[in-house]
Amino acid sequence: MELIPIGTILAVLTNQVIKTAHAAKDVVFEKESFKVLAKHLFDIEPVLKELQCQELNESQAARLALESLEADVKKANNLVEKYKNKSRFYLLLKCRNIVKEVQDVTRDIGRSLASLSLANTEVLSRISDQVNRLQNEMQRVEFETSHSQLKIVDKLDQGLRDHKLDQAFANDMLEEIARAVGVPVEPSEISKELADFRKEKEEAENRKERSEVFFLAQVIELLSRADAARDYEEVKKQYNQRVQAIERYDSREEYIEPLNSFLCRINGAVMVDPVSLCTGTTCERAAISTWFESGKRTDPETREVLEDTSFLPNLPLRQSIEEWRELNYCLQIRSFKVKLLSGDDTSIEEALNQLQYLMRENSINKDWIYVEGLPDIIIDILGSSHNKHVKKIILSTLKVFVEGHARNKEKFVESQGWDHIIRCLGRDSTISKVAVELLYELLQDRSGWNVSVCRKLSQQCSAIIFLVTLLKGSVQESSQIAEKILLKLLDIDEENISLAAKAGWYKPLIDRIVQGPESSRLSMVKTVVNMELVDSNLKLLGEEGVIPSLMEMVSGNFESKELSLSALVKLSGCRANKELFAASGGVPFVKNLMFSQNLRTILVVKCCEILEKLSSDDDGIRYFVDERGNQLDLEPIVSNLLALLQNPHSAHNVRRPALRALLKICKFEAGLVKIAVLTVKGVSLVLPLLDDSDSEIREIAINLLFLFSQHEPEGVVEYLLKPRRLEALVGFLENEDNDDVKMAAAGLLANLPKSETSLTEKLIELNGHTAIINILRNGTMEAKENALSALFRFTDPANEESQHILVEAGAYPLIVNFLKASSVTAKARAAALIGNLSTNSQKLTDDSKSVSCWCFKPSGIPLCPAHGGICSITSSFCLLEANALPDLVKLLHGEVHETAYEAIQTLSTLVHENFPQRGANVLHEADAIKPILDILNWGTTSLKEEALGLLEKVFGSREMVDNYGTTARFLLVGITGGNVQTAGCLTRKAARVLSLLERYSRSSTSLFPALHSS
Repeated sequence: MELIPIGTILAVLTNQVIKTAHAAKDVVFEKESFKVLAKHLFDIEPVLKELQCQELNESQAARLALESLEADVKKANNLVEKYKNKSRFYLLLKCRNIVKEVQDVTRDIGRSLASLSLANTEVLSRISDQVNRLQNEMQRVEFETSHSQLKIVDKLDQGLRDHKLDQAFANDMLEEIARAVGVPVEPSEISKELADFRKEKEEAENRKERSEVFFLAQVIELLSRADAARDYEEVKKQYNQRVQAIERYDSREEYIEPLNSFLCRINGAVMVDPVSLCTGTTCERAAISTWFESGKRTDPETREVLEDTSFLPNLPLRQSIEEWRELNYCLQIRSFKVKLLSGDDTSIEEALNQLQYLMRENSINKDWIYVEGLPDIIIDILGSSHNKHVKKIILSTLKVFVEGHARNKEKFVESQGWDHIIRCLGRDSTISKVAVELLYELLQDRSGWNVSVCRKLSQQCSAIIFLVTLLKGSVQESSQIAEKILLKLLDIDEENISLAAKAGWYKPLIDRIVQGPESSRLSMVKTVVNMELVDSNLKLLGEEGVIPSLMEMVSGNFESKELSLSALVKLSGCRANKELFAASGGVPFVKNLMFSQNLRTILVVKCCEILEKLSSDDDGIRYFVDERGNQLDLEPIVSNLLALLQNPHSAHNVRRPALRALLKICKFEAGLVKIAVLTVKGVSLVLPLLDDSDSEIREIAINLLFLFSQHEPEGVVEYLLKPRRLEALVGFLENEDNDDVKMAAAGLLANLPKSETSLTEKLIELNGHTAIINILRNGTMEAKENALSALFRFTDPANEESQHILVEAGAYPLIVNFLKASSVTAKARAAALIGNLSTNSQKLTDDSKSVSCWCFKPSGIPLCPAHGGICSITSSFCLLEANALPDLVKLLHGEVHETAYEAIQTLSTLVHENFPQRGANVLHEADAIKPILDILNWGTTSLKEEALGLLEKVFGSREMVDNYGTTARFLLVGITGGNVQTAGCLTRKAARVLSLLERYSRSSTSLFPALHSS
């Protein structure tokens, strides 16, 4: 060494330090300790380079310090090389030693660095502080092994000391060790790691390290018993060997009796962990431990006193007992197979229950059962059996079969059993509960969820439907498991959120819309748009806060605008959501958006559709408010909707929703219709739409014109009299597909002036009256009411020709039937129409066979008691011939002013001024006069006036005065208050009737002298 220049030694040492530092930095296991070592080595490099730059002291002390540092760095390098490529299992088990070795070598290097510093104080003066700090840190360094790693090692050591070699402990230890070092707990990965671990044992044998070899052999034996450490081919080979061994036993044999040596000398049971005493007596470890702990010091078999109470494991005997057990396992598996194939439910249930016990006793049976092919048999029974109890036990058995067994899970998922399980999710609650538990187990691997199997499940729509059903079901355990599975499926594939929503589970979808990322929100909103949703579903979405989120999304890009508006269209169809939308300021929001500049057509359409939905209820105006609940001014909305129609470039897809919204809003109140008609000239804008090529637009237009015609009928008449226009209107009256259209068309005609005889004549030419009559037969009540109003232009008493045409078309009986209708309006209009026809009855009556006294008539010729001649429905429109009188009289009862008023007017047509006694007698015979008198008690002023007008005609007959005079007087006095001079139309009419009564009074003294003096 003395011959080598100190500078050369320094250069070689510097390279060695750098090389070792890099190597230490790359060590995977206990990397924190090696990382600290690497850092300190990197810090030494500048110290060595400083020495190279200066004139180094050639003293003996300097050389010895360098040699010591070089030796320690070599030790560090050897340590890194030693553990760099070791088995990860081995590194974990040696973690204490590794940490101690790294700590010791780090401290040794620190001490050598201190010696080098002392030998070169002057040279290192410039970086003395740095060197001192470094060597102090290295000499005082302390490394600690991970607590979790130590816990695993201690648990393993204790288990080996206690000779714990059972299956459960082996599975537990292998899983903990594998997870601690980052090895997947899968047979293929475990097999590789154990192969590397066995090489460590072989190297220890080569190094003649007997204690190390013994320790590693124990660990290998234990871990090899774990399920994940089994090699399938070896398992299959072992099973076949056992099967060959039982071939000498009868096929009915299910159990081989144990040898006497297998039995514990204390408890008499077959031993699991046999140990031998110094006397050779063998007992179960747990039993002999308890024996000694109780204070006994004798041999359990010979009863001799023991000087030595120690015991040793009897490994050969334990192996023999295990072989005996395995032979019995094979016998039972053979027996179970026969029972499963028997087709007898009782035998199948027995075999399944015993199989579960066998697999729980020793997990090796899970492999052997698979080798024997029992799972395929069981799965076939699951698919074919109709016995619910058998299905339930099968599912329980399969769950035990796959629990904690990766290979069995993998094979099962690839089999038909997978599809059978999915179908079982939809069975009754007892079967579905076990099925979902089995499914959950199949979706797990040792590290958590098995993503590949979860993806397979998510591809089956029926599975998600069944899981949602279980989630919403009454069985809490099934619901909880189903929710866990669903949440994982939703996490794996966002499309599953849509499928879950379609199956009825909306919470995940709502959560994504409300607080998800932008791309996710768009996807979920698209789902809402494409889904068929009933009101309860729409209500739930609204209650969970989706509406404000959708309104917020309208501020996004075009796709976001279109999707969110489409969703709002759907949601606003639900009444509960309309209130939420209104409370969120939805209408002002839509209005401002809709009429903003440069808005794309499709978005305008969506806005119109929202307004239409909001206005669809009869009380829809309540939703047209601002965020504070204040009613909005609807005039701008009406004006802007009409402006959309005025735009010649507006396509049908714009006009349709705009017209629908306009129609609904205008129905709110007459004032809006007036604004639309007079301010915005709505009639002129809507009329041309009657010629539109789109049938829906034409139909909405006729509905709007029906509303508008109440305020501007002249413009409509002028338009309809143009060529082919009236034909279109008659076409609407004949529309068989849309009752609303017929109602509107009839209402439009009803609103047009009756004085337009040219319109009436044209309608008759086009059989418009026939179309109206058909509405009376087949329309809705609202359409019928409008049709009755439209008939007034054909029943004008001044136009007998149109009356004849209408009656000949069969209208009269239909009109009479409406006197019995449930609608007050229909009854009133029918009564008025009959009155119009009856006005001309007296004139049209054939009186050629009448005689001077109306009460005599030629024999065999029926004369009308009211008109005194020959009447008929078609010739004279006689209401008696039409059998209308009884129903008209009924209208006088019930205190309904509207119907009573029209009935009185119509009944008045029967009492002709030239022959009042005839009509009065008809009314008397029909019991009509008493209810007319009653009207003087309850009627409105106008109704009482009509009643008095009719009574004035009736009391032109003395006979009627005799019958009703007394009653009438008291009622009339009540109206006049005893003072017939009082002004007022009603009072004057009452006074005139009293005058008639007085004229025929039998009393010589008048109640009212004033009448006579006048």
